[in-house]
Amino acid sequence: MKGQLPKQLREAIAGVTAKRPRTVLDHILEHGRITTEELRDQYGYNHPPRAKRDVVEQGIPLRITRVRGSDGRSIAAYELDVEAAVQTGKGGGRRAIPKRIKQTLMDAAACTCAVCDTQYAATFLQADHRVPFEVAGEPGDGHIRTTYQLLCRACNRAKSWTCEHCANWSVRDPSVCTTCYWAQPEEYAHIAMSEERRIELVIRGRDVEWFDRLVLALRRRGISVQRFARESVRRSSGRQGSVPKEGR
Repeated sequence: MKGQLPKQLREAIAGVTAKRPRTVLDHILEHGRITTEELRDQYGYNHPPRAKRDVVEQGIPLRITRVRGSDGRSIAAYELDVEAAVQTGKGGGRRAIPKRIKQTLMDAAACTCAVCDTQYAATFLQADHRVPFEVAGEPGDGHIRTTYQLLCRACNRAKSWTCEHCANWSVRDPSVCTTCYWAQPEEYAHIAMSEERRIELVIRGRDVEWFDRLVLALRRRGISVQRFARESVRRSSGRQGSVPKEGR
């Protein structure tokens, strides 16, 4: 297969030395594609999209197809996209975010996730590019807090999945990302180019007992806690949909 590839793509693949993208690429070169099942069962990668992103971050384009897994279900498979251009300027892939940047974010945010607004131990937090590396590459020398944010593992996984399924993933317009919820969770215009609003809420400690009682009471009325939250927002805005005045 290697000899059939465009020269620029062959050269880009040859320059990949990092273990995970090298593993993915070697399998694709030998078999034509790699499935999420193979990534999990043969190579132990429990988050296949991350393995795929490791390849894309090297500037090498992949496309997703659907195949049948061992149990007969439809699963994703990754192939080289020989018709797409190699993303130049990404040789060597994404660099690990320096520890000093994570420490700066933790000091500024008191170890709080930017999306769910919950405090975590340092090991459960990750420094994140507000605009994905795949879209804008490595950021410049701007202010750390405007370029990066602190996310818990769950929110970071949710962001990765949403970004990879956003239409901008193929267009790669950074201005779209900068106005997205996943880049600016406190002030945003859209979520992955969809007109939506979202609240990530974590209940902990003494509040868990209160929350469980609320859920039980709502369940008895046939109401989900999500529906209750939406209706509470509507009620707080007034029957005519007016925005409540500041201070109320």
